[in-house]
Amino acid sequence: MKVFVLDLSICNGCYCCQIACKDEHVGNDWTPYAKPQPDTGQFWIGLTEKVRGHVPQVKVSYLPQLCHHCDEAPCIEQCEAEAIYKRDDGLVIINPEKCVGCKLCADTCPHDAIFFNEELNLAQKCTGCSHLLDNDPEEWSVPRCVDQCPTEALRFGEEEDFADFIAEAEPFRPEAKTKSRIYYKGLPKKFIAGTLYEPNIEEVIIGATCTLKDLESGAEFTETTNNFGDFWLKELPDDRTFTLTIEKDGYSKVVEGLTTDIDRGLGDIPMAMKS
Repeated sequence: MKVFVLDLSICNGCYCCQIACKDEHVGNDWTPYAKPQPDTGQFWIGLTEKVRGHVPQVKVSYLPQLCHHCDEAPCIEQCEAEAIYKRDDGLVIINPEKCVGCKLCADTCPHDAIFFNEELNLAQKCTGCSHLLDNDPEEWSVPRCVDQCPTEALRFGEEEDFADFIAEAEPFRPEAKTKSRIYYKGLPKKFIAGTLYEPNIEEVIIGATCTLKDLESGAEFTETTNNFGDFWLKELPDDRTFTLTIEKDGYSKVVEGLTTDIDRGLGDIPMAMKS
């Protein structure tokens, strides 16, 4: 069974996957796999770019999203025309010759991966470029998006071949419980960051211990400020409240009520000597 695996730690946001999908499907009729993709309004694989944090503690995350080719796909269950089916290799296809344009699949998909073509009156989505895999297997063993990924952040193949990757990965939107066949490593988690400095001498503070304590679970996250006085406390759980304790030699500071409803860049934090 085929899977897509994505390592977001090496995705550089180049949009090659999105462009390759457009190049393959816009203006091309691959019936019975898919009718032409519109040149605007649909991205069967789309790259979401998000700026996180606050200046100067900022990170940019890239998240490619496409059909999850779910093992328990609600779109198949909801399709009254029986136009949607799952292949033996795990790819889910909408047969454009059977689709009646009822939109039930698009309304049902928890991953927002099904689009509606008003002009053709049919639902459309990623096919895994199954027309290439089936008709030209000697040249094409992967979809166009995977072929064009310069960093190999996006890969495709047999599930057993990616067993080690999958063991360390996680699904996107697991609450959907659709048994997604897309696995992500490096999904963005919340962070709290800042820069420590001594205002009297206008120097950053290196080697300070910064400890976040989760007030709900009691879990602690610790980092040490680097040569620029920066600390980055990463991989934090969502929607929790923390107390930040900062200590080094004669310096001490406590910041209460920090929440992870968003990524937080605390900016420059002045440190005073202990009295």
